[in-house]
Amino acid sequence: MRDEAPATATQEAVDGTADGAIAVEAAAAPAPFGVTGRRALHLGIGVVLLALNLRPALVAVSPLAATIRDESGMSAAATSMLTALPLLCFGLLAPIAPRLGRRFGMERSLLGTMALIGAGTALRLLDSVVALFAGTIVIGAGIAVANVLLPGLIKRDFPARSGLMTGLYSMSLFGGAALAAGITVPVQQAAGLNWQTTLACWGSLAIIALVFWLPQTRTRTRVPADVARQAAHPVRGLWRDPLAWQVTAFMGLQSLSYYAAAAWLPTMLKDAGMSAGDAGWMLSFSSLLGIAGSFLSPVIVGRRLRAGVLAGIGAVLCAVGFAGMLAAPVGGAYVWMTLLGLGQGAAISLALLFIVQRAPDARHTAQLSSMAQCFGYILAATGPAVLGAVHDASGSWTVPLVVLLVLLIPQIAMGWCAARPRHVAGR
Repeated sequence: MRDEAPATATQEAVDGTADGAIAVEAAAAPAPFGVTGRRALHLGIGVVLLALNLRPALVAVSPLAATIRDESGMSAAATSMLTALPLLCFGLLAPIAPRLGRRFGMERSLLGTMALIGAGTALRLLDSVVALFAGTIVIGAGIAVANVLLPGLIKRDFPARSGLMTGLYSMSLFGGAALAAGITVPVQQAAGLNWQTTLACWGSLAIIALVFWLPQTRTRTRVPADVARQAAHPVRGLWRDPLAWQVTAFMGLQSLSYYAAAAWLPTMLKDAGMSAGDAGWMLSFSSLLGIAGSFLSPVIVGRRLRAGVLAGIGAVLCAVGFAGMLAAPVGGAYVWMTLLGLGQGAAISLALLFIVQRAPDARHTAQLSSMAQCFGYILAATGPAVLGAVHDASGSWTVPLVVLLVLLIPQIAMGWCAARPRHVAGR
């Protein structure tokens, strides 16, 4: 089913005119067929730059965790909060994002997210644990809003290329994470930086995106007054729609699987006899393969495979990877990390694509994105702690891996349901 994308405004009118049309921010939807030409190219590059900023400032903490703990005197539990807090921000602040989009427009709101990420990384320059946590929360807030608004912008401005743009968006998410995981420590060592300055360096990427995105905030579009008035109000009834909950469940289950596995896979490999350095590299290697999986899956949906089938294939790849970790964690590590990277990359891309395709317009997309990411990331935030508790109770990594395998069953079911070609309700 081909998704229609009617012109939808997300900001209140600013100018009245005699013919019933009003000028609104470009955060309102443009023409029904989206943007074209040079503006489409510029906007597409901007989306990629924005997406590249949505993981590095957070992922960079992981390879520096031991150094941060040793030099700051923080406990291991407190250090782990540096990765859990952003996920909680993603979930708890997601409902605010559509309101910001309606009030200020998508473009201005997204510009603000880059400013928040830059400010949060700057806070980390201060030699203070309080500043470190405050910066992490500010960064998490900026990312939370961008997470929700970017799928809506893709729906609005690239309705005929939603698969391609979702692939580029999710590929950039994985690319930013892999970049941060792979070069943070080498950059620190090569430049002789302390951990505060090393973390703050990632703010430069936000500044680049902010400067590149700035021209988008100056573009205006004319839409009918009734469309502008409709878009100024939130969608009603979405939380009672079964399809919306299926999309939300798939987002939550794949996020839970990804973050729980990412938190503990290096430790699993280390406990199985692999060196700490090699175990860390395996996680980076998996992220690199995730780039390919996240880009290809939304591009081939509808051309060669149905989305529900692809959701099942991605889960099966993850299942083989987890099962391999049970049977031969060190000997087959490259194979298991390849399968997990491809499977998890496909899953996150499909989760984002479902948000775009199951919504009839940009207004519904933003609200569905908010709902899915609110519950999805709150659920994901519990994953690492629950998996660690299961390990402590069982005394091995066998039961936690079995738990991850079992969770793939409802993930397949929700992916199949969310893939059906229809739109969520709500008005």
